[in-house]
Amino acid sequence: MITRTSLSALATLAVLATGALADTAAAVAEFQVTVPHHDRAMQAAIWYPAAPAPGAPFAENPVFLGTEVQRDAEPAPGAYPVVLLSHGLGGNYNTLQWLAAGLAERGALVVTVNHPNSSTRDFDFVRGLEHGTRAQDMSHMLDWLATSDFAPMATGPVMAAGFSFGGWTALSLGGVRGNLAGYAASCKAAQGRSSHCADIDRAGVDLTALDARLWDADYADDRVDMVLAIDPGLHWGLAPGDVAGLDVPVQIVGLGQGEDRLYATDVEASGLSDLLPEARVTWIAPAAHFSVLPVCQPMGAAILEEENDDAVCTDPAGTDRAAVHARILDIMAAALGL
Repeated sequence: MITRTSLSALATLAVLATGALADTAAAVAEFQVTVPHHDRAMQAAIWYPAAPAPGAPFAENPVFLGTEVQRDAEPAPGAYPVVLLSHGLGGNYNTLQWLAAGLAERGALVVTVNHPNSSTRDFDFVRGLEHGTRAQDMSHMLDWLATSDFAPMATGPVMAAGFSFGGWTALSLGGVRGNLAGYAASCKAAQGRSSHCADIDRAGVDLTALDARLWDADYADDRVDMVLAIDPGLHWGLAPGDVAGLDVPVQIVGLGQGEDRLYATDVEASGLSDLLPEARVTWIAPAAHFSVLPVCQPMGAAILEEENDDAVCTDPAGTDRAAVHARILDIMAAALGL
């Protein structure tokens, strides 16, 4: 099932999405957990509903606006669904703070981590290609949640969600398996169109030399009840058998149309949407891949240009980034029954 959202619809939904629970606000607690499969600590955060009280901007910087949240507040009593939210390659959970906080305000427990080897300040491109460790990170956080003070509140369904590389993490948790040979062949055929394949080439990585047993392994977690992937990556070259283990509802949010789509994450061009005919696929336009990142400060784009950094504050003409965010939040909240 494919739906498409126009700019005018987004503007309307931006207003509707402000209808969060009147008696709750978003709170966050940050901490570290030791992860056996990494043999070191991992930075994590849980976002949760709390009683309304003054908060402060979270993760605001000269480039991005922050989101108002309370820190370490008393949780609001209740029973809540759980969202495992995975960031993109080279990102961190701050880049999805608007989404985590928005879901918490509506009544969800949102678990986020900075994935070792593939986050902003902990980045190793080659080790980051071991994508299965990201799914293991989120499974470990479900183990942590079950013994935490939040356990009595975590009684609703569990959604695996993520953006870009994190979208693949969510699909992996739901039962989709990688296909190293297929991905390597797709990179060869892409002829420079795939930004991820181009990064692999620049890093001097020979995909055919990687361990297919790890790449193609099953990282599903049977505690996951649904999957929502936002402009996911790593799905090129899959075969029907690679999605045979997926037996939970799936929603995919794609960003952009025509040349505004990122080739590496285009689920129509890769054939993923054909492999998952029961999945609900929603396309949002005008938008681009990085429209998922936080709303930018007035000088954000200029700062990035001066630093010769990626133009992640530059959206296609007519894009309302806040409205794109509102639509995504609305889709996720509806899936969770919030």
